[in-house]
Amino acid sequence: TRRRRTGKGSPKVRRGAAVSVALKKASEVDLAKPLCKFIQQSYPGAEAQAEHCRAAEELSRLRKSALGRPLDKHESSYYDQLCSIEPKFPFSENQVCVTFTWKDAFDKGSLFGGSAKLALANLGYEKTCVLFNCGALASQIAAEQNLDNDEGLKAAAKHYQFASGAFQHIKDTVLSALNREPTVDISPDTVGTLSLIMLAQAQEVFFLKATRDKMKDGIIAKLANQAADYYGDAYKQCQYKDTLPKEVFPVLAAKHCIMQANAEYHQSILAKQQKKFGEEIGRLQHAADLVKTVASRYDEYINVKDLVDKINRALAAAKKDNDFIYHDRVPDLKDLEPIGKASLVKSTPVVVPLSQKFSDLFEKMVPLQVQQSVSVYNQRKADLVNRSIAQMREATNLANGVLASLNLPAAIEDVSGDTVPQSILNKSKSMIEQGGIQTVDQLIKDLPELLQRNKEILDESLRLLDEEEATDNDLRTKFKERWQRTPSSELYKPLRAEGANYHNILNKAMQADGQVKKRYQTHRDTIALLCKPEAELNAAIPSANPAKTLQGNEVVNVLRTLLASLDEVKKEREQLENDLKSVNFDMTNKFLTALAQDGAINEEAISVTELDRIYGNYTQKVQESLKKQEELLKNIQNAHQDFSKMKQSNNESNLREEVLKNLAVANDNFVELVANLKEGTKFYNELTEILLKFQNKCSDIIFARKTERDELLKDLQQSIAREPSAPSIPLPTYQTTPAAGSKPAASPAPTPAPRTMVVNTCCRISGLKILGLYLRTLKGSVISLFLQITITSVFQLRYALFFLPPHRYCQMPVPMGYNPYMYGQYNLPYAPSPVYQTPGQPPYPPPQQPGYPFPQQPYYQQ
Repeated sequence: TRRRRTGKGSPKVRRGAAVSVALKKASEVDLAKPLCKFIQQSYPGAEAQAEHCRAAEELSRLRKSALGRPLDKHESSYYDQLCSIEPKFPFSENQVCVTFTWKDAFDKGSLFGGSAKLALANLGYEKTCVLFNCGALASQIAAEQNLDNDEGLKAAAKHYQFASGAFQHIKDTVLSALNREPTVDISPDTVGTLSLIMLAQAQEVFFLKATRDKMKDGIIAKLANQAADYYGDAYKQCQYKDTLPKEVFPVLAAKHCIMQANAEYHQSILAKQQKKFGEEIGRLQHAADLVKTVASRYDEYINVKDLVDKINRALAAAKKDNDFIYHDRVPDLKDLEPIGKASLVKSTPVVVPLSQKFSDLFEKMVPLQVQQSVSVYNQRKADLVNRSIAQMREATNLANGVLASLNLPAAIEDVSGDTVPQSILNKSKSMIEQGGIQTVDQLIKDLPELLQRNKEILDESLRLLDEEEATDNDLRTKFKERWQRTPSSELYKPLRAEGANYHNILNKAMQADGQVKKRYQTHRDTIALLCKPEAELNAAIPSANPAKTLQGNEVVNVLRTLLASLDEVKKEREQLENDLKSVNFDMTNKFLTALAQDGAINEEAISVTELDRIYGNYTQKVQESLKKQEELLKNIQNAHQDFSKMKQSNNESNLREEVLKNLAVANDNFVELVANLKEGTKFYNELTEILLKFQNKCSDIIFARKTERDELLKDLQQSIAREPSAPSIPLPTYQTTPAAGSKPAASPAPTPAPRTMVVNTCCRISGLKILGLYLRTLKGSVISLFLQITITSVFQLRYALFFLPPHRYCQMPVPMGYNPYMYGQYNLPYAPSPVYQTPGQPPYPPPQQPGYPFPQQPYYQQ
């Protein structure tokens, strides 16, 4: 069936048929690029990235197809996809920034300005507009149905009720979804009225069905009366509001009268059956008056000739029978009993998916709420693991410090007094294998370069924000209240807070670097000594008299046993640390199950329960290890006291013992320094990835702001160009009033094109100069001879200047809008490539979970 089109952008009204709603038009948007960028930043696996990016490209093609050829699609698969991706992508100005631009469906536009439109970086806005088109398309499909058969009636009723439900859903959700004033077509008042119109038309379809099926007249009358009530309410809602096009109002009024007339007609048949002949005539008279009103006022929109003839024939027959046979009194209209109402329609609620064959393009992508819960869980897990590992490392450092202060195990190994203890040799060998002093020097040398790289990336990101904010402030100062968009200073507050946090992290890292360097300088000489060959090391250690009597002493054996037990505890602790790091449990399914069952995720309760189940055994082992070490250290200190009393004491042995203690301390410091420096290097490299993501985020929002700024500037330029450049200047009186005694012209000259004041003034000055020149050059009688000729020439010149049609018009220059500098490719120190970072990765920085507000976007009126 071909659809009959009426005014562009308006609800379509077919003669004698129904009201259908026009579709909204949208600007093209590339969804694939921003979605793929987010996917690459958020999902680590290359295979998952590729699959999700293909889905994003398919979604972009689906949007283009759905909005480019909407009449070919009767199902709302694109709307279903939007509902599917809403919990999976953080659509906002600060994250996945996509600006959707839609025109007002009811605005026909003007010659210069175009139609009204609204652009918002809000997925809820896109959903609302797409759902509006779903309802509009349903109304058009319903209006095309052939109502002469049951299939057409059934399809029309179904689509009208769906359209009513779609518009009702928009009415209930549009303000919360947009968080600002919408365009007229999707405002709550407009869509509420459209919903009621669709419901009225659906009720009318049921009335037609009941009439065709020859149901009881009492039921048909109630159906018609309910339809009349719906039409009347819809007419009242839009009667005094400039929302729907004016051609809709007479249709609603006519439909109200027609349905009420049908109700009275069928009720009159019921009255005749009940032998209430006076009531029959009264109702038929009321019905005749109603259709007469429609025929006289709204015949341009709806043809009611058949209904008029049917009612008039019934009225004439009823009057004839009553006059000759029944003589029943005809009651007044106010005395007639009201006709009941029976509603068989209701707005179809919007239940996703709308499409029967819906297939989620992002089925394997977890919702954003689950992602956030997993991120918080990972942070809790990292805190628990780091706390346990820190406790074990602190205990190990404490044990090493105690042993170093007691010169153990070197003291019980150094019974000869003139060789390097085996424990010291082992420490020296381990240190040399790790690169020795050169490794520490290189790591310390690399730290400033890594720090400087991160500072440059952060400074460049903030510089981009500063430049865009300065441009926005300049334009706001220039255009004042016309510059209607969210100030950059407010929009960038979360980004600046994030940048300040990174500054604090870098400052703390610099302080930590300083402490590491200071400790390294304190122990550097001893570390360098420990890295020398055994001969040089032995020569550097003072010798002492042997204490051979202690070689087989029981105290020495006890100390050796205790030290061996302590070494075993340290090895167990290292294994326990590796076990803690290697535990991995994916909480995605847990959170997905909770979301499906409860509609929400109680992350804290679920995470605490799972962490206790997974790590409870490990934390218990950590506490047992700490307690065992405490007992061993206590026994070692007691045994060492006995050993010290038995050991021969002299100056040489004391000096040798002090050197050995320093070497043991140097080894511990070397191990700790290397670990700290490697951790610092890893931290700076990971921070670089985070800062590049931050820089990328800044670049994205600046690009989006530039696009928004250019569009707003374009609107302002068009608005300024449409403003009058100068007020109309009336012609002087002496130019329009004929001289006294002169004859009026046979036909008035055409009205001259208005000139600016500058041109008129120049003409007057030029004429006076010519007159003065002639007067100064003429003398005596010559003046009187040429005066008349001169004056005549001047007035002819002025007439030509003022009245003759000019060959060229002097136009005022059109004011151009402010044209700020254009953003080009940013000269970034490092290319901001998307990098995945495991949420909650310790120790720097804490996972960012920004909650950016939805800024108020300008309403573009073109």
